[in-house]
Amino acid sequence: MEYHSKITTEFIKLDSLLKYEGLVETGGDAKIRIQSGEVKVNGETCTMRGKKLRPGDRVELDGNTVLIE
Repeated sequence: MEYHSKITTEFIKLDSLLKYEGLVETGGDAKIRIQSGEVKVNGETCTMRGKKLRPGDRVELDGNTVLIE
């Protein structure tokens, strides 16, 4: 499923986005999923939970895709 997430700030951190979109329940879940290599940013595996995402970035987890607007 593809989601569109509109942000009103310059960026949002990867772990915060996963929580905001409901793809994980807690920050701890986000940390584990990111560090285990389960999350892709713009098609590449990302293990940095503080990765700054900006409009145009695409995040994938468990068959779900979030496009930052």
